[in-house]
Formats: sequence, C-alpha cells, structure tokens
Amino acid sequence: MAVLDQVPDDNENPSAAARRRTAIAELLRRIAPVADGLGERFAAAGHELALVGGPVRDALLRRPSKDVDLTTDAPPQKILEIIDGWADNVWTIGIEFGTVGLRKDGHELEITTYRSESYDPKSRKPEVSYGTSLVEDLRRRDFAVNAMAARLPGYEFVDPFGGLTDLQRKVLRTPGRPEDSFSDDPLRMMRAARFAAQLGFTVAPDVVQAMKDMAGRIEIVSAERVRDELSKLICGRYPREGLALLVDTGLAAHVLPELPKLRLEIDEHHRHKDVYEHSLIVLEQAIAQEKEGPDLVLRLAALLHDIGKPRTRRFEAGGRVSFHHHEVVGAKMTRKRLTALRYPKDVVADASRLVELHLRFHGYGTGEWTDSAVRRYVRDAGPLLTRLHKLTRADCTTRNKRKADRLRRTYDDLEARIERLAEEEELAAIRPELDGNEIQAILGIRPGPLVGRAYKFLLELRLDQGMIGKEAAERELRRWAAEEGIEPEDGESPEGGRPPTPPGPTGSES
Repeated sequence: MAVLDQVPDDNENPSAAARRRTAIAELLRRIAPVADGLGERFAAAGHELALVGGPVRDALLRRPSKDVDLTTDAPPQKILEIIDGWADNVWTIGIEFGTVGLRKDGHELEITTYRSESYDPKSRKPEVSYGTSLVEDLRRRDFAVNAMAARLPGYEFVDPFGGLTDLQRKVLRTPGRPEDSFSDDPLRMMRAARFAAQLGFTVAPDVVQAMKDMAGRIEIVSAERVRDELSKLICGRYPREGLALLVDTGLAAHVLPELPKLRLEIDEHHRHKDVYEHSLIVLEQAIAQEKEGPDLVLRLAALLHDIGKPRTRRFEAGGRVSFHHHEVVGAKMTRKRLTALRYPKDVVADASRLVELHLRFHGYGTGEWTDSAVRRYVRDAGPLLTRLHKLTRADCTTRNKRKADRLRRTYDDLEARIERLAEEEELAAIRPELDGNEIQAILGIRPGPLVGRAYKFLLELRLDQGMIGKEAAERELRRWAAEEGIEPEDGESPEGGRPPTPPGPTGSES
C-alpha cells in the first residue's frame, strides 16, 4: 500500500499538500460534481462540509473506498433543508444520531452533524450531543488515522492529530487518551483489532494497555455491534493479527471465549499440537483457497473447527491424548456462540455444519470408501461441499512433507471420485427414484409418517446402490413393506401398480 510520504508540519513543502489534495480529489473524481455541488450548497447556507474519516484515510493509502462520509456543523433539520429539492432521494433512518443519507446522480452519501457520543455505564445505547467545531468532531473519533478531513469545496486537508504520520508508521493511536476514548465507546477496542486485521497496522502500546485494562467494558455493547466488528475483522486481509490482539488483550474472553481456551496447557508427558496456533493456520490456509473474496462462513468454520477439543481432551496411556467426538461437541458450541452473537440463521447453520463434518474425510483412509460412502459424504455436505473441500484441505497443518503430500493426494482421489459419480448419477440432487405420490400409489397408503419412512428407505437404497431403475426400486419397496408388515389402508388398492393420476399431496418426502 502506497502512503503519501509527506508528514505535515509548520514548514511543510507546498508540493506535499498539493499531492495530498490530489489523492483526495482522485477518490472523489467519480463523484466530484456531486461533492463540489453539495459543498457549494452548504457554503451558500453558511455551513461547513467536509469529507471525513475512512474515505480520507483510504484515499491517502490508495485503497478503494465505497463510503462517502461527510460531516457538517449544520444540525440534521438544516441538512434536510439544504438538500431539499437537490437530492434525488433522502433517508433519515439514522437521524436520531445526526445522520442523513441521500442519493444524487446514482451516488450515495451520508452527512453527519459534528457530534460526540458516550455510553452510560448501564446502557447499550450511546448518548449523542451535537457540536460546532470540525476539530472537536475529529477529536472524538476512534483513531488518529480516521480523524482526518478534507473541507469541501476545495479539499483543504485537516489533520489536527497526526493521522498522516500514523499512516506512514502503520500504527493505530487514539486522538486523545485511549482510556477516555474506550470509556466513551467500548466498541472502539474491537475496532482497533478490526483495523489491525484490515490494514495490517500495529496498535500503539498505550492503546493495547488500555484495551487490557478495560476489556470487560465491551460487555456494555450490543451483540449485534460486536458481531459486525468481528465479521469485518475475520474477513480482513490479516485476520491473525486482529484475532491475536483480541486474545492477548482479554477481549476475546468476553466476545469469543472459545478462542483463548484453545491455548491448552501441554506437559512433557502428554503432547499434542498447539490447538490455538493450529486453528489460526487452518484459517490462513482456508483463506488461501478463496477465489471470489472473503467467505465469512468458511472463515468462521476454519477458526472454530476445533473449539470442541478443550471439552473432550482425555489423557491416554503412553502419553497419548484423545479428543473423541470433538467435532460434534464443537458444532454445538459453534451454534451456541454464533447465535449469541446474533449471526443470521443460515450463517449459524452452515458454519456449525462444517465444523461437524470437518473430520469425516479422515475415515476415507487410502480410498477404502465404497461408492455408497462417497454418496453419503456428498449428501451430508449438500450445498456446503465446496466449502468442506476447502476446510478439509486447510485442516492439514503437519510439517511432515511426506504425510502432507499423502493427505493431499488422497483428497484429490476423493474429489475425483465425487466428480465421476456426479457425472454418472447427478449427485448434487440425490433423491429416491420414486417420489411420494408413487410411494402412496404402490403401497396403497395415504400421506403421513409412513410415506416418510418409505421415502427414507428408498433414499438409503439409492445411496447404497446408486440408480437401479424404477422397476427395481418398486420391487425393493414392496419387499420392504412386506417385511415391515405394511398393508394397504382402507379405500386404497395397490393392485395394478401406479394409477395414471397420482393422488393429492406428496406426503413427507420434501
């Protein structure tokens, strides 16, 4: 990442300031007419307007930025007056916190009144008060690198707390005392870890110490806000740095306590790999396989795949250590933790399912699985199969090159078999060869639990033997029904096979 190499001081080279303005103007090039026009409207109304925070930081880092965040001394109602008749669309969902959103010529912008906010010790909602000074607004921001602004129109650079210097040094500092900053908004401690993960910056020692001293303060923040920061951290470019900071400062003990618990004590008599370090490596190796940007579900599963080990660790004879069924225990723990963090139900279900399945491959041996076992592997993974491939490959962290090569070749073989069977049998949609209507017609039964039992039998038959044809499937179904003592229900007659028009609903086969 290229950072402008000029540090502002009282005798700053004018060309340095010009280059800074150019960098910020480049960011705004695509919306320059909108930004300039908006700045002129605010100036005409006697109010200030400035591009602020992340967009300015990213412009100086030459990083793309989707956000266009602006700040002003105008109160929210005055903002609405200034943009009335000019904006194509306006939304006020954040107006209680001083923020007005607007769309103009296809561009979305957010304008926030200069403000400060703080938390009452017993409240999860911040108290907001408005200000009149850009410098004071910048002072209340989380880090100096986010406390820079560019006044509009003209892009005059404002950096009262040395944010540009911090960009050069790749360090995160707070504009004032970190204790005051984190007291005002404890979520900033999570944001420190998040920016470390996104930017690869180090965190200043006094900030780290404040995080350690005040880690328990994070409990006042809502689970949803913690979740959002954690997701951004995990999906950052350097998640190891951010996660390590959470663990080392004690924040993880409050927001993701399963992670520090992976630091299992290892004695000289009972040795096993460092589960915490192993989990971070698995996360990095899973990330290395991503082709279309960060995959939150895959990353969560990689990070949490072994969280069941502390609860299942057993010391065996001869110095062995076992973790029997840690994948099952870990799946339940994953589900509980992600639910507590208010993750969407699909994320919870998918991540916990991957944790549950991550050891399945190790029963494959050197290829001893039958085609039936391969079909079950695919069926159980369902739409998560591609992610399961990546997680399974990432879970190999052995330093033994021969062993690693053997595991890689074995999984290559499994994937090849899956592809072959998929071509032959449409594995992605494994279903019995008879549907619910046909089951009812053949056995002379009505919709209900019995149809579900028959469907399950046929599904197992399909997994065991593959495609055998409808006639053979019908013979097997009749044989099964006879063994189970299933007889036609009143008013139903299975003679003559399936009727030309199947009856009503399909039962419980969905």
